[in-house]
Amino acid sequence: ERITQTVEITKHVVDIEEKGVKLRLTIVDTPGFGDAVNNTECWKPVADYIDQQFEQYFRDESGLNRKNIQDNRVHCCIYFISPFGHGYGQPLPALPGWGAGEGLVGRGSPGSPRRLRPLDVEFMRALHQRVNIVPVLAKADTLTPAEVERMKNKIREEIDHYGIRIYQFPECDSDEDEEFKLQDQALK
Repeated sequence: ERITQTVEITKHVVDIEEKGVKLRLTIVDTPGFGDAVNNTECWKPVADYIDQQFEQYFRDESGLNRKNIQDNRVHCCIYFISPFGHGYGQPLPALPGWGAGEGLVGRGSPGSPRRLRPLDVEFMRALHQRVNIVPVLAKADTLTPAEVERMKNKIREEIDHYGIRIYQFPECDSDEDEEFKLQDQALK
């Protein structure tokens, strides 16, 4: 079923069962986030929602009847970063007086990694103390492996530069096979 684009926060509940383990997964979606002309503090409704869920859980835990508490806290934020963000130096076609590929659209140098948008930085800085953030490069399948690697490295640098704390995947167990260890390393 296709989800229509909105600007409000929507919840989708999915029951998953794998190997006899049942899990109720609640996906909180924010379609349309950052699409407005003025995105000043557009992250606030998301931060307020996260805070409300924690407050509700705390109230339920503090009450007398704690047997049927539903945990609606947000435990993880999967933040999709556009591969077409600001700051990527796109080579221009040859112009009179310029060599082929000289000159840039935007900032940066030809072939330099793209950067986080100011909105990305503001959002992650506002939420990193409230919830685990897992940044994901959106539409990475449209890029070459070399472009993906450069972008991931530049995004990591910028995340470190701005002091944003993101979720750190745990290390593999030493008894895992080599293929799994390589996949785990690639995800990081």
